Amino acid sequence: MAEFRLPANSKVGQGKHHKAEGGGDIRRYKVYRWNPDDAENPRVDTYEVDMSTCGPMVLDALIKIKNEIDPTLTFRRSCREGVCGSCAMNIDGTNTLACTRANDEVEGDVAIYPLPHLPVIKDLVPDLTTFYAQYASIEPWLKSTSPAPPDSERLQSEEDRQKLDGLYECILCACCSTSCPSYWWNGDRYLGPAALLQSYRWLIDSRDDSTGERLDDLEDPFRLYRCHTIMNCAKACPKSLNPAKAIAEVKKMMVQRRV
Repeated sequence: MAEFRLPANSKVGQGKHHKAEGGGDIRRYKVYRWNPDDAENPRVDTYEVDMSTCGPMVLDALIKIKNEIDPTLTFRRSCREGVCGSCAMNIDGTNTLACTRANDEVEGDVAIYPLPHLPVIKDLVPDLTTFYAQYASIEPWLKSTSPAPPDSERLQSEEDRQKLDGLYECILCACCSTSCPSYWWNGDRYLGPAALLQSYRWLIDSRDDSTGERLDDLEDPFRLYRCHTIMNCAKACPKSLNPAKAIAEVKKMMVQRRV
């Protein structure tokens, strides 16, 4: 029988327990911790938070922990409005945004981990270097060979503009890509749901003249075709977008241009 073992430094141990002082509406948050400077295994620290003095969102609890309990806790956050995507993390087993995930939506102890299957820089901060490089590789800007109108912007019909709905709203939080098994195993070659959704956004823009060039760049066994329509991406997206549908439309465009 085959036996598989994880590397020693990948085993997550039990960390510190920070108990709340006094009574109140106490809730426990179990937070992944790892510091590359300690040369120690990752651990899960438990923080007891008085919810009577805490905001409604998971991000509020993390900020309270950092401000009042443990200033060494590290995580990303910015807008607190579900727009920037900075606070994307795995909460209660689901990739989501800490600023839009309510504490009341989680039953029992709140488990908080960094986005899965990415290198961790520290604590809840994943390394998104490859993710952003893949986004840049699809050249997410308007490419037009025709001269711009001298006295107006480039216009498009209402129908053409509506084709961009469900695409331009992507905030690049990486929740979808890091929920995709194909991206877990082929993240160095498969572009992933987020980058491909962004690619489709420019492929169907009526103002863009580089459709053929963009499709040529995607014509690869890995960059596009590793998608197996598992739909994890659509389920994980905090903006309720459907990257899997966008990827299917790109594949359809590939077929249509060969006919």
